[in-house]
Amino acid sequence: MSEEKRSNKISNDYGADQIQVLEGLEPVRKRPGMYIGSTGPRGLHHLVYEVVDNSVDEALAGHCDHIEIVLKKDGSALISDNGRGIPTDIHPRTGKSALETVLTVLHAGGKFGSGGYKVSGGLHGVGISVVNALSEWVNVTVLRDGNEFNQRFEKGIAKGELKSQKQQNKPLKKGTTICFKPDTSIFTDGIEFDYALLSSRLRELAYLNGGVKIIFRDERQNLSDGSFKEEIYLYDGGIKEYVEYINKEKESIHSEVIYVDSQKDNVYVEAALQWCSDVYSDNILGFANNIRTIDGGTHIDGLKTVLTRTFNAIAKKRGKRKEVDKNLSGENIREGLTVVLSVKVPEPEFEGQTKTKLGNTEVRGIVDSLIGESLIKYMEFNPNVFDLILEKAIQSFNAAEAAKRARDLVRRKSVLESSTLPGKLADCSSRDPSGAEIYIVEGDSAGGSAKQGRDRRFQAILPLRGKILNIEKTDDAKIYKNTEIQSLITALGLGIKGEEFNVNSLRYHRVVIMTDADVDGAHIRTLLLTFFYRYQRDLVEKGFIYIACPPLYKVERGKNHKYCYNENQLKQTIEDFGEKANYNIQRFKGLGEMMPKQLWDTTMNPQTRMMKRVEIEDALEADRIFNILMGDKVAPRREFIETHSANLDMATLDI
Repeated sequence: MSEEKRSNKISNDYGADQIQVLEGLEPVRKRPGMYIGSTGPRGLHHLVYEVVDNSVDEALAGHCDHIEIVLKKDGSALISDNGRGIPTDIHPRTGKSALETVLTVLHAGGKFGSGGYKVSGGLHGVGISVVNALSEWVNVTVLRDGNEFNQRFEKGIAKGELKSQKQQNKPLKKGTTICFKPDTSIFTDGIEFDYALLSSRLRELAYLNGGVKIIFRDERQNLSDGSFKEEIYLYDGGIKEYVEYINKEKESIHSEVIYVDSQKDNVYVEAALQWCSDVYSDNILGFANNIRTIDGGTHIDGLKTVLTRTFNAIAKKRGKRKEVDKNLSGENIREGLTVVLSVKVPEPEFEGQTKTKLGNTEVRGIVDSLIGESLIKYMEFNPNVFDLILEKAIQSFNAAEAAKRARDLVRRKSVLESSTLPGKLADCSSRDPSGAEIYIVEGDSAGGSAKQGRDRRFQAILPLRGKILNIEKTDDAKIYKNTEIQSLITALGLGIKGEEFNVNSLRYHRVVIMTDADVDGAHIRTLLLTFFYRYQRDLVEKGFIYIACPPLYKVERGKNHKYCYNENQLKQTIEDFGEKANYNIQRFKGLGEMMPKQLWDTTMNPQTRMMKRVEIEDALEADRIFNILMGDKVAPRREFIETHSANLDMATLDI
């Protein structure tokens, strides 16, 4: 986005009277989950995102092009920018400085109303005050108007007045530096920041705000040469570079990324699109005001609509499709497409507490018209690109038609009452999907133990024979003809690949992958995760997919026994027995070796079992890794294995 466009987004001067005040901080420490989603790792990292988002808002307004994030040895995080600096003059309503008001009053900030910012992100718009409330301490330094201002806060309360002094060095600087240490009494799981997690979000922000330099440094541990790990993210190409990065290992149909950068009614629309020949699904990354909209929204609806309409219209206009031919579906046209769509909306309406779906109805039409105009213009000047994309879409259409009979099996009138459920499915008696769960197990022996050990009221079992198809490198026709995949689609009520996910047709709200703890089990688990991620990604993103954690060992001593789920637990258990203790260790090589009661006690009983829910923190990295590890190019996979082999414990490899 150009400097001129960024600077156009600011409406007024940024001072104390642009800071609106809504309510106090008291509720935040009592119910932190309401404000940051959780007090686990996700909520902890949101504190950093919230402060960084304030700096990015300054960049959107055209006043900042340098942001620095540092993880300090004492567990604190420092975020610094060269923006205008938080205002320090006296706020007319609170009688305190604007800085202290922003830090100590909930919903006090330039994002509310039409004052300081036309466009802003921020996690919930609750701002730095929530970070202050949930931190052991916060130190704020503001460089503004030739002065340096400092103030300290502890657990949300100001400690002393705002101090100021003249800046000594020329040229005079401006900006805000906030250093905070999360409160361990709130974040009881620990306050250690995950470098990789923060890195992926900061890289994403740099792509979304082309030209803004983001420096990320970890000072918690010195490298071998005494320096610190540091990464610099600066992408002048913005989201065009983002799409190129995502598609780096793929075969692009057109080398030039199609780019749209336009505005209408104060809504800014930026999109980058590229189709690839060796991919059979789409990859749509949507953002509204720099927030990743996992659940889509009106901007994504507008994009899908205009792609379908534009391609069908151009195809018929150029005689590539006859008037009597059926229209290509959106799924056909989007096959192989990677698109990053970023909209900046003055007053965004987000559905859900965590801002994952954009609700502004006017955005749908704006995205439709702006992208439509750009696409038509691009395709008129690049007819060869259009022909190649259309050829892939027609191949997708033909494959879909060839697989229609298999699709009709999926599109039955009522999944719950259908007689076409797979014969090997041992269904549960409950008809309430929200309380029902299905275990996907490998082979008949494990399936037999699971069927005998389960609680048939709410637990269903679906045994799969062998390894399912790797759909990362398979077209739709083969997918729908595959028996095991048909069983999965029908048993779960998944509907059709590419169609919008309908939670009402899902027969179980907990889909549990339960495989053996060996190489084959890991491979089957990976194939299943690939299937869910590519066939119906919403299943993963909305938290319906789980991985069962059966024990690796049973340690018996006398009449007592204990199950151990990893090597460390086994080691600790043996150490606890003492040196001369007699005990017996049983290693479970497969689920089929476990008695039904053992399987129930350790892996299926809701009171005693341990499960992992599959979540996506970094959609870009997830897509890239699936493509490298499960795609049909060998070279990137070999490079990945060679790069990461140093981290493996060779003694534990199951070869």
